[in-house]
Amino acid sequence: MQRLTKWAFNNKAAMKLIVLMALVMGVLSYWRLPMEFLPEADNPMVTIAAIGPGYDAKSMETQVTSKLEDAVQFVKGKSSMTSSSGNGFSTINLAFDSKTNMKDAKAEVEAAVAGVGLPERVMKPFVVQFNTSMIPISWVSIGLDGMSDADREKAEKNIINEFKKIDGAGNVSLGGKVIPSVLIVPDNKKLADKGVPFQALMGVLQGRGTASSIGEKTIDGATGNISVNASINDLDTLRKLPVAKGVTLGDIAEVKMDNKAESISSIGGKNVLMLTISKTANANAVTVGDKVASTVEKINKEVKGADAKVLLSTADQVVHSVNSMLREVLLGALFATIVILLFMRNFRATIVTIVSIPLSLGITLYLLSLSGVTLNIITLGGVAVAVGRLVDDSIVVIENIYRRLQKETFSVQLIIDATKEVATAITSSTLVTVAVFLPMGLLRGSLQSFLLPFALTVAYSLIASLLVALTVVPLLSAVLLRGTKMKEHEGSKRFASFLTWNLKHKWVPIIISLVLLIGSIGAYMSMPKGAIDSSSASNLSVTLEYPSETPHEKVIEEGRKLETYINSRKDIDWVLMSNGNSSDNAKYGEVSSPTLVSYMVDMKEGADADKLIADLKAQRPSYKGAELNASASSMMGGGGSTQIIVDVTGDNPELIAKGAEQVMAAIKPIKDVIKVKSNQEEKKPVYTFDLDPVKAKGQEVAMQLQGLLNPVPIGSITIDNRETNVILQPSVNPLTEADLNKLTILTDNGPAAVSSVAKLVKSEQSSAFFHKDGKLYIRVSADIEPSQLSLVGKEISEKVTALKAPTGTEFTVGGASADQSADFADLGIIMLIAIGIVYLIMVITFKTLRGPLAIMCSLPLAAIGAIVALLITGITPDFTAVFGALMLIGIVVTNAIVLIDRVKQNEEHMTIRESLVEAATTRMRPILMTAVATICAMLPLIFGSSESGSIVSQSLAIVVIGGLAAATILTLIIVPCIYELFFFRKSYRQRLAVGGKVEKAA
Repeated sequence: MQRLTKWAFNNKAAMKLIVLMALVMGVLSYWRLPMEFLPEADNPMVTIAAIGPGYDAKSMETQVTSKLEDAVQFVKGKSSMTSSSGNGFSTINLAFDSKTNMKDAKAEVEAAVAGVGLPERVMKPFVVQFNTSMIPISWVSIGLDGMSDADREKAEKNIINEFKKIDGAGNVSLGGKVIPSVLIVPDNKKLADKGVPFQALMGVLQGRGTASSIGEKTIDGATGNISVNASINDLDTLRKLPVAKGVTLGDIAEVKMDNKAESISSIGGKNVLMLTISKTANANAVTVGDKVASTVEKINKEVKGADAKVLLSTADQVVHSVNSMLREVLLGALFATIVILLFMRNFRATIVTIVSIPLSLGITLYLLSLSGVTLNIITLGGVAVAVGRLVDDSIVVIENIYRRLQKETFSVQLIIDATKEVATAITSSTLVTVAVFLPMGLLRGSLQSFLLPFALTVAYSLIASLLVALTVVPLLSAVLLRGTKMKEHEGSKRFASFLTWNLKHKWVPIIISLVLLIGSIGAYMSMPKGAIDSSSASNLSVTLEYPSETPHEKVIEEGRKLETYINSRKDIDWVLMSNGNSSDNAKYGEVSSPTLVSYMVDMKEGADADKLIADLKAQRPSYKGAELNASASSMMGGGGSTQIIVDVTGDNPELIAKGAEQVMAAIKPIKDVIKVKSNQEEKKPVYTFDLDPVKAKGQEVAMQLQGLLNPVPIGSITIDNRETNVILQPSVNPLTEADLNKLTILTDNGPAAVSSVAKLVKSEQSSAFFHKDGKLYIRVSADIEPSQLSLVGKEISEKVTALKAPTGTEFTVGGASADQSADFADLGIIMLIAIGIVYLIMVITFKTLRGPLAIMCSLPLAAIGAIVALLITGITPDFTAVFGALMLIGIVVTNAIVLIDRVKQNEEHMTIRESLVEAATTRMRPILMTAVATICAMLPLIFGSSESGSIVSQSLAIVVIGGLAAATILTLIIVPCIYELFFFRKSYRQRLAVGGKVEKAA
């Protein structure tokens, strides 16, 4: 490293050019780097979503889900398959191993699904493979109140085209749109008077419309084509169509246009259109987001009666993240400046040090550009975290130069020698910190995609800061510190005496630190590891779900009631209510029960989201029979889950049900379990006509009953140059079982009551069916108090494990607690690997096993501070807190490395104890300076707000600050004690030799 410093001094002109290039390339890279919300990551899962309006859960399971499962059973790379079937919907999730190419997997699934024949009225299934690039850029609401149907339809078409024209816009989907159709409403009295059976209406359009080519013939000496064209272009023509001899459709039924939205989207109590806009793979999120905002303004000006509004924009989140990063960088630089000024009391030395921040950031941005990494909340979070470390190496170098100049005459050689003294220490400490993040490349799946960009950002920043410290800082020191007069700084004599006492009675501080460590570990083990704190959440996800037998009218009525309550609050900006399935939502694999009403709530800045969540849950008694839940939401979709699930699998449905009852009975009494339910509990009355095949044909009866009781598409006609579906409305509305038995159908012997050919049987059946790898299973789910997630999850696992499962059945615990445990376990393994790499680097640096081992003892000291900080602040440990502990491994050992490096230099001419005392007093100032600078640079993360989806959060900052503060103080005391303990015999002999010399001298 000395060669690097000498090269810098020998090539000053080249260094000036390199510095200028680094700054220019950094600025250019900043403007050229694509900005997006999250790094691109494939979810190793393919979802198949199908919608079948009017079909019950059992029919969807047997006629849709099972067929699709059979089709995709042997797809390559599939590791597991789960499915759920409900009233009118079916979803199948295929999980793949990490080596699978997800684009190929999706194509194979699409090909398999395309060959499946599904029942009438079931939409073509959508196959979705999720990727973070699919996260929408903007959600736009558009109100079109007061428009005629024709104007509304035209406006819908023009508006969606405007957004599709945006450069960089990818998929543009429209929800809540009106679908025009023609309704045929039969009049039962007129049908009876005219003697026309209802079934005759089903074939009214059959063969009426066609566009057929007959062939080619020579007519009047010339060859020409012959074709037949018949089309119905208006309602009057439709009404005139004959149904029976002397009877037209208009004589026995009302024919009218209908404009009904396929799903409900409501803002402020008014129905709106919801546009969801995503970007293309290489587009800049901020640029596309800005163009969406401009298009919204254009629509409001040009489309009369339109009220367009951007509800949410990930582009805004990215801009906010960039601004936060710049703010935190500036604050970090300010704090570092103040710290250096306080410690050194020299303005020129301060300028030399803080130059490393813009230079390091410039190099980092250029390297990110070369690596193909985008600017997103993960990489920006990495920069925010690294800011505290950017000045550390420069502080150590400038402090050593400054200290030497207090005693010696200025010269270039002095600058080079002073840099050389600490070069090994700062190089080793930087490599150690970088090495902590290397194991992230070993992570699985999407976790690697998220953490690797973060690791690269931190690694690039630290390597850049090291290069700046070894080249630019010495050069600037030679220029700015020339001729400065400095007062000699002496190490603290009181601290030297205190450390000497500790070294003489080393078991006292070691035992105290062990007691503190054991106590803090005990405290951590007893702390609940909860879901991420949601008090500062900007968006909430609220759901109101009624049992499947609840009439749709009541669901919407109660949904509007809750919407009114949320809208009346002063702590929200807006609430979006939605209900129903649509083809646009199904494209994203989003299908749900018709009895589910969902709300997206946008909080006002500074509002307490936890209070609103609590208030919403307090409203549960007002919605009897419904499930009302609220949780923090993220741009990734959905809310923060605090649900634990237990899957009961097996071959025998009765034994599976028995096992589910056992599990529910075991879970219900556990404290902090809010609610326990299973999909088998959700039942709905099913009325089955048990038909006598001798008396009637089953398929014909089913088709007739379907037409009598449900809207049936019977064809299409062309109106205003647009193909419009014609739907035959049900002719009866049975309210009792007796009404069902009285239904009249056509048999081979003429009209007859359905009760004459079939027996009506009422049963209670599940309204949801779950399959795992094609087999039926029951899912028991428990809603948990968020702050107690880990403790309750552990207790549930223990209770379920202790149960004796019925023969042939198996219990599997999963959900939020299991996911959390898996993430914690992954980070635990990474920590162990990181510790091993750190130790290896230090052994190579110091060429001994015992010295680095003493340095490693600083890690448990950091754990004490981190846990105490969590206890003091009352923050519940979550994934980001554990990630902060991983970061501490690299940050904390740097102080011990700087200390032991000096000890090793001193040992060439001092005893071990003298070396330790001198090193601790000499290196105390740079150690404190770097620690305080890092802590101060992290403070904005505590008092600021982290982005949804970011791994940089308040809990991470608290863990790092607490751990570093404790480790810094204890490192200066405990590490010297342990170091001397490792070399106890040598130190003892040295002290005896010194004592003998003193006696002889006397």
